[in-house]
Amino acid sequence: MLAVFQVAFGLAVFAVTRQYYLTGVETVGAGPERHSSAPLPEQSAESDLANLISAFPGPAAVTDPVELSFRADEAFGNQQFGQAAELYERLLLADPGNADTYNNLGLTLHYLGRSSEALSVLNEGVAVDPGYQRIWLTLGFVNVQVGNLEQARSALNTAVQMGADTDVGQSAAHMLDAL
Repeated sequence: MLAVFQVAFGLAVFAVTRQYYLTGVETVGAGPERHSSAPLPEQSAESDLANLISAFPGPAAVTDPVELSFRADEAFGNQQFGQAAELYERLLLADPGNADTYNNLGLTLHYLGRSSEALSVLNEGVAVDPGYQRIWLTLGFVNVQVGNLEQARSALNTAVQMGADTDVGQSAAHMLDAL
């Protein structure tokens, strides 16, 4: 079930980011969307607080990787990039061998204006799974955005060489043509 979810999510993120890559939209502002929430009422005992947490599990209370992934993807889709980054980081702690999570965290960090950190995360993901085509596309995209054109060409060429006939390979080819 997790594998099916990851594939579905990968396709959803690809659809969103492909449009972003192709249209050349400027990066999102330096900070995530912030939503204020009313403070919780004071609790009279620790058990009351525990009951409240279990009744309304926030992102910090979730430990199931499938649920974490769902919430991270939902936050990303809602442009709540700060929350998405936190959840993707927790997913990496649970499964440090998942290149898709490195890809998603890297893109999220870039949207937060933390592009240097994003490049570091993406390079870690490439080391984890150098055969994952999408991470090469994202690495190329972020490098283009920060002006590292040689690194961008290298990453995008790698993505194209991995499969020029795939949607990811075609997106990489379009980005290369635009350089």
